[in-house]
Amino acid sequence: MTAPAAPTSWIDALPGRVDRFRHWTRAVLIANLVGQIGIIGTGGAVRLTDSGLGCSTWPQCEPGSFTPVFHEATTLHPYIEFGNRTLTGALGVVAVLLAVLVCTDLKRTASYRMLGLVPIVGVMMQALIGGIVVLLHLHPGWVSLHFGVSGALVAVSLYILHRHGEGDGAPRLVVAPQVRNLDWVLAGLTAVVVVLGVLTTGAGPHSGDAEVGYRIAVDPALLTKWHAAAVWVFLVALVAFLVVVRRGPAEVRRAAVTLLVITLAQGLIGYVQYFTDLPELLVGLHMIGAATLIAGTTRVWLTTRERAVTAV
Repeated sequence: MTAPAAPTSWIDALPGRVDRFRHWTRAVLIANLVGQIGIIGTGGAVRLTDSGLGCSTWPQCEPGSFTPVFHEATTLHPYIEFGNRTLTGALGVVAVLLAVLVCTDLKRTASYRMLGLVPIVGVMMQALIGGIVVLLHLHPGWVSLHFGVSGALVAVSLYILHRHGEGDGAPRLVVAPQVRNLDWVLAGLTAVVVVLGVLTTGAGPHSGDAEVGYRIAVDPALLTKWHAAAVWVFLVALVAFLVVVRRGPAEVRRAAVTLLVITLAQGLIGYVQYFTDLPELLVGLHMIGAATLIAGTTRVWLTTRERAVTAV
């Protein structure tokens, strides 16, 4: 019997070399998820401190310098914006590590390995969108897209983390089809709630730039009512989901109860911030809460099906 041929290139040899670090995959996946949620928080800090144009250009912070330029008139705004850009770079490093660990795992199917490319592509997209936001002086459409992509990356990051812990067989429902359909309704309502929330913030006083208070020319009070109404519809659908799964799998029930807690907390923060003239801290917590709402809804969706372990 002849010995197997030696790898012909470093690409062929890469999976074997990475195997010794494969046990770090879950930790890196968790770091990626936390980072995707965290960068929504730092992005919120940029917006809430009116630091959206703290760096006047992109990819440099100031013409001729990638870092803030200190002078007597310097405020904190450039450093807040630069800090958010730095976190994007750190998240990019995590995304590269994730791609290497996931994409080279030859024990898993190709469909799972391809998921490893999503975070790094998403980070690059976000860096580009962020640059366009600066160059277009916080155009509301691009600002909204910036948050929307972040929300999508939170959902995908949780999906990859979940897929890492399950098999590669075909997905099989663990609930009745009607329950799954209601789950899809929850997912759609989450998108509506988040989009209306983004528009509400854009129509309010926290646009990200002290010189332009209201970026979206729509009555913020009207948008707030639509946003609140969507949340109430979501809450009703979630309660209905809890009722129909009360005797279902424990994991599904736990995920749904967690989502209920997140929703109630978000609703409380939303009403308090509205009746206290939108204090920056509460608005920031509400933005992070939106990310956890997306993660919570994704978690519920994931628990309603399972994948068996199969040989590749």
